[in-house]
Amino acid sequence: MAKSNASGKIDVYAAGCLCWRRSAGELQVLVIHRPRYDDWSWPKGKQDNGETLPETAVRELREEVGLSVRLGVPLPSIRYQVRDQSKLVKYWAAEISASAQATPDHGEVDELRWVRADQARTMLSNADDREPLDELVALHRNGTLSTRPVIIVRHAKAKPRSSWQRAEGDRPLAATGKRQALAVTRLLAAWQPRRVHTSPWLRCMSTVIPYAKKYSAKVKERSQLTEAAHKRSPKKAAAVVEQLFDTEHPVVLCTHRPVLPTVFKVLARHMPATMVEELPDTDPYLSPGEMLVLQMPRNTKGRAVSCEIITPFDD
Repeated sequence: MAKSNASGKIDVYAAGCLCWRRSAGELQVLVIHRPRYDDWSWPKGKQDNGETLPETAVRELREEVGLSVRLGVPLPSIRYQVRDQSKLVKYWAAEISASAQATPDHGEVDELRWVRADQARTMLSNADDREPLDELVALHRNGTLSTRPVIIVRHAKAKPRSSWQRAEGDRPLAATGKRQALAVTRLLAAWQPRRVHTSPWLRCMSTVIPYAKKYSAKVKERSQLTEAAHKRSPKKAAAVVEQLFDTEHPVVLCTHRPVLPTVFKVLARHMPATMVEELPDTDPYLSPGEMLVLQMPRNTKGRAVSCEIITPFDD
């Protein structure tokens, strides 16, 4: 069993991915050899200053094995002692296309192999690394390993209502909110949503348009998601949210705090009962710039496989 220090405090955070693909109908995973430790493990690395763990996982995969990944289902974290420090490694599944070429960086990694899950289990040097592998295999057997993200974002911090005298839809982001919007852009890149649905009010647009521009995502302004339209007709806002589940594309929706209870009611219809309990049920539901990430099974109308609430890095 993985160990942490007596106080439960984590001294070092790291993140990585279990990269997987299907070859001739068989599940394969990517394992790496690190010459510094002479061990076989998963691609991973320490969190840099100014990063969230999802960003760390994506960066480390790019640096260690040359792969650009989209995070999938979160897998069990590993905790263990490194000398006198407690370390936590957060893992996600990451589906890799058959045509993608992994390349070791020859500094941290000198060899990599695509192997069957049972082969990986015997190769792994750290027995704790088998726990996320076992979960990955279980998801594969259940047909829920291949997923796409549905992401809900509350807009970044706006200027106070009390200090704004013009139209409510024109109320802009505060200075803190502008920094949060940049952090949202970096964080959303870990899931690569290709479509953006947003309230057309300025504070929502300013939160997600920087991501859309940088990564060429399609933007659809949905007036039903404004505070005013939602107050008049929550059903119309709910219908917009429901449409997120009628596509196979990774998608993000940005809206306002008063709209979130309606959003979560729709999400709950697509989640197992035990997972619904993880949805925020008290005001403010999400903090400014915070996001909820559901992983939905692809090519099926099944219920959500996982639910995460992620906060962008706050400087």
